[in-house]
Formats: sequence, structure tokens, C-alpha cells
Amino acid sequence: MLRRLRGWRFGLFNACLGLAHALVIFNAGAYIAMLPRVAGGLGIAPSEATWTQTDYMMALALAYPLGAWLVRRVGDYRVLVTALVGFAVASWLCAAADGYARYLAARILLGVCGGISLPAGQTLLLNEYPARGKSVGVGVWSVFTLTPFSLGPPIGGWIADEWGWRCLFWANVPIALSIAGLVAALLYQRKVAVARLRLDGLGLASCVTAWFGLQTLLNRGNDVDWWRADSQIVLALATLLAFAVWIGRARSTCRPYLELRLLTHRNFAVGLTVLCAGFLGFQGLLSLLIVQLQLNLGYSSWLAGLVFLPMAVFAKPVAAVMHEIVKRVDARWLASLSLAGFSVCYFWLSRFDDSAAFATLLWPKLLEGACLGGFFVPLTALMLHDLPARRHAAALELAGALRIAAGAIGITVQGCVLYRRAPLHAVHYAEWMVTDSVAAERAASWWRSAGYTDDQGLARLAKAAGRQAAIQGINDAFWLAGCGFAILAALVWLARPTRARSALADWRDGREEAVIEEGA
Repeated sequence: MLRRLRGWRFGLFNACLGLAHALVIFNAGAYIAMLPRVAGGLGIAPSEATWTQTDYMMALALAYPLGAWLVRRVGDYRVLVTALVGFAVASWLCAAADGYARYLAARILLGVCGGISLPAGQTLLLNEYPARGKSVGVGVWSVFTLTPFSLGPPIGGWIADEWGWRCLFWANVPIALSIAGLVAALLYQRKVAVARLRLDGLGLASCVTAWFGLQTLLNRGNDVDWWRADSQIVLALATLLAFAVWIGRARSTCRPYLELRLLTHRNFAVGLTVLCAGFLGFQGLLSLLIVQLQLNLGYSSWLAGLVFLPMAVFAKPVAAVMHEIVKRVDARWLASLSLAGFSVCYFWLSRFDDSAAFATLLWPKLLEGACLGGFFVPLTALMLHDLPARRHAAALELAGALRIAAGAIGITVQGCVLYRRAPLHAVHYAEWMVTDSVAAERAASWWRSAGYTDDQGLARLAKAAGRQAAIQGINDAFWLAGCGFAILAALVWLARPTRARSALADWRDGREEAVIEEGA
């Protein structure tokens, strides 16, 4: 019989676990606004700085199933305490790193420790609540999930502007160690039940190789001109081989690292496809806009992060309402409505045409927040529909890992879209200036009247053209995403309808709801 904490110990325990979870998510959300500062601080190109975010997220994704296995094999609070100590050590290494290679390695280690801590913290928190109070535990966990995700970019931008980006990692060290110490002190006498489960080592190795290979392939693509480099071809072949080994291993062993056999269930396959594709688009566009507002449009890190603050207004309230509505309404309707809303939002954002028009981003971001709140819940209900309850844990591990991995890939994919489209718009602008003699003469008259020489005027014109080309490239990325989300809104109807009664029965202990927004 589990002897649960009571009184102030219970309150402190909730605060510690919530803060530990928020810390890991904050290091993903806040860091996006810091990327240009990181590039400048390490003396690297912005594309290389993006690796430090995508590889962190990929490590977070692939370590999540490992953390779930360690919880069952070693014990929940032991795993959490060890992971938090590792998180503090990795943060210190990030803060002290004086070279790109060391910093990237430390950032990956940070993601591994963070990914392991997430399932341990979730298990500890939900086990501490009695059956009738699970919904309260779910609410606590959800608050600590969406809060750092919504507030992370502006806070991260403020830290980068006022204190420097390394301060994020220096602050991680005492916070992570304090949480680890408090959790250990609260639970040190508690007995831990463990299960002698074997780890699928080959599945783990091939899965990590495959996904990190794919991420590296995409990260390097623009820098080495894709298939013109022999190293890219070799890496692509190695990645394909790793994927083949991983899939083959998942099909042949009884306890694979990730249960790919779940994809034979129609609703799970459709729901997971839409979930990963949708998160790929959302996460990629979030990163693209925050970074490009700083690099090309002159925003500070704080102001660029502040653009995303309106999403917090509706995200959590809509998610809370969705938890109840999805028990009574076919999840396909709710998912399709949310995805259609994303499509409208991104078509709206694709009309952005003024680098100084901060206010024009407000209303689309409010709509995006409402759609985000209605995104995870119905798709999770769709995936779990008709799956046996005993397979829910494996289903959610697979969905969580692949969704976070898709978010990392989305950051790179949207960068590739901008890389391809912005130069094309710059060429069109130059062609227009050459062919339209009236416009060219008008521009020359303007810079001469302003006191600039012809060379200075051309330089300012080129800078303005580059800024406008960047805006048009961002708009193209939003337009393509709008088309993609419209397709996803139709794709969910390939799934079978969900029944209100079965959805309610599937969520009887509340655990599935807690994983819905994990790692967002």
C-alpha cells in the first residue's frame, strides 16, 4: 500500500515536480528566442545555432521512452533525482562551453536528461493522487506544461537581451539541484517496486541512429548543397539502413523500444500522422518567425518572443474545455475544426507585409492559441479509440516521442523553405527594378534628395530588398503551412468515428490526459 504524502509535504512535492517539468519545457521554448544571440556568442552561422535546438528536441524525444523503461526497471524517484542531477551537470557544461562542438554535445546531454525526467515526474505526481483526485493531478501537470511553453519565448528573449543567453543555463544548475534534493528528502524512505524488464538495446541504438541521422541530414542540407556532397549521400544511406534495422527489430521482438505494431490500428495511424505533421508545421513556424524577426526585421529577442504571448490567452482554457467536450462529441469533428483554424491562421499570417507592424500579428496569434488548445486532446482521443487499455502506455510513448521528433524536424524544414524562397523573391525584386526604369529613377531620386551617394543608396536599396525578400519567404512558409493544415483537416476523416462512451472509459484514470500535451 502506497503511503502518500500529506499536508505541506504534499504541496511542496507538487511544486517540485511541476517546476522540474516546467524547467525542461522552458529550456526548449525560451531557447528559441535566444538562437541569434547564441550564434553571435559562439561565432557561428545561424543555421549552425539551429542545430543546438533541433538536437536538444531530438534527444528529448528519443530519451522519453528510455525514461519510461528506467522508471519500471529502477524506480520513479531514483530516476527523477538522477536525471535532474544530470540536467544540472549538462547545464553547467552548456554555460561554460567555449566551442561549438562542446556546446552542442552538452546541449544533447541536456535533452537526454530532460527526456528521462519527464515520464518519471509524471508517474510520481499521478501516483501521489488517489483515484478520485487524478483529475487534479492532471490539471497541475497541464498547467506546468503549457505555462513555460507560452511564456518561454518572451522570458527567454528578455534573459538574452538583459543578462546574456548563458544565464539560462547558469540558472538551471541551482534550480535542478534544489528540486533533486527536495524530492530525495521527501521520498528517501519510500520503497520502490521494480520490474525485471530487458531493454531492447538494438532497437534503441538503431532508433537513435536513424532519427539523429535524419535530423543531421536535414540540418546539413543547405550548408553543403544537399546531394552535391558525398558525405550527404553516405549519411543518407546509413540513415536508411538504421531505419530498416529499427523497423525490422520492432516487428520481430516482443518488447521493442517503440511499439511500431500499433500503426496497424487505423485510428492510431491516422491520428499519429496528423499529430506529427501538425506539430511539425506548428513548431517549425514558431521557430522560423521568432528567429527571422530578429535576423531580418530588427526585432530584439524580447520583442520577438513577445509576439507569441497572445497564444497563452486561449491555449489553456480551450484545452480544459476540450477535455470535457471530447468525451461527448466525435473527436474527428473537434480535430478537424482545430486544424481548419490553424489553416485560416496561417493563411492570415501569410499576408504579413510590414516589418514594423507588430499589431498585425496579434489577432492571428490569438486564433493560433485557441487552435493549439484544441489540437492535442481530440487527436489523442482519436489515437486511443478502440485500443485496449493495456496498450495505452505504449501508444502514448510512441506518440510522444515521434511528435517531439517531428517538431525538431519541422524547425529545419521551415528553414529550408525560407532558404529556397527568399533568394527567389530577391531575384524577382532585382528584375523588377531593372525592367521598371521609372521605379529605378524614383528610388535614385529619393536617396539623392536624402543626401546619399549612389553607392550608399544602392546599399540601402539592397538591404531593403533583402528584408522584403525575407518577409515574402516567411509568407510563403505560412501559405504552404495553411495548405498543409487544410489537407490534415480532411485527413482525420479517414479515421473511424469515436464513441463518447468508449472515450470516457479509456480515460478513467486520467493518465492519458496528462500525456496529451507532454513536451509541447
